[in-house]
Amino acid sequence: MGSLILCHRKRAKRPFEISRVHMRIYTIEELCYYICNNLYLIDYTIVNNRLCSWIGDELELVDLEEQLREKLRNNCSMEDFILTILRESNIYAAADIHKIQNILEHLQNQKDVEKTKYKADSLQNSGEYETAILVYQSIIYKDWDESVDKKFYGQVYACMGAAYGHQFLYEEAARAYYEAYRICEQPEMLKAYLYCCYRYLPENEYVKMLSGNPVYLSMGTIIKDEIRKTQKKVKADLSEETCNQWKKEYRRIDKSREIC
Repeated sequence: MGSLILCHRKRAKRPFEISRVHMRIYTIEELCYYICNNLYLIDYTIVNNRLCSWIGDELELVDLEEQLREKLRNNCSMEDFILTILRESNIYAAADIHKIQNILEHLQNQKDVEKTKYKADSLQNSGEYETAILVYQSIIYKDWDESVDKKFYGQVYACMGAAYGHQFLYEEAARAYYEAYRICEQPEMLKAYLYCCYRYLPENEYVKMLSGNPVYLSMGTIIKDEIRKTQKKVKADLSEETCNQWKKEYRRIDKSREIC
């Protein structure tokens, strides 16, 4: 059986406004939902006395207000402040709180650009590939943070390539993987790049591309062998024509969303 969560009855007359994302929050449940889905955005725009006052005045959770004020007086960490809200809301099980705590500890010492990548990775893991791509692009198209290893940006390109690949947008994925390989020079990135090229290029163009590079030729052989083994395992009877039609349909949908 699933568990039943009793929501707090009190709804704020005046919402708590999170200026950074232009969001208004009216209940403790909405606050907890925002926190858990935006752990990478937690900063002193939300960890402050203003939130404490709102929790006490608008939600009438006076005990929680006092706990939070005491923590601020003792210069608590942002993680401790946030976890107190989640625990006292009685919405989450202990296992959920522990998982969130681990994520917060992981994010604690990360740079802003690393937190942004974490956001994109989370979106991709949730299947929100288009939004993830936009976030990856926001990292790449800004001035690069020189305090971060250059290979970090290669990883961003690789993750973006994976997001494109999940949508069967192999040409876009190939471009992303090529940049990833150019920066990191990792064999797995080269394999992903060549596989995407194999999927979208006409066969004669793909063969021509491989023929001029011994490294490409070697990796291309590995890819073909792996494809044959996979096809034998799944006994796929999907025709190339049907696969191409699916790719065209995905591209049509993607372009129509851009227009919208």
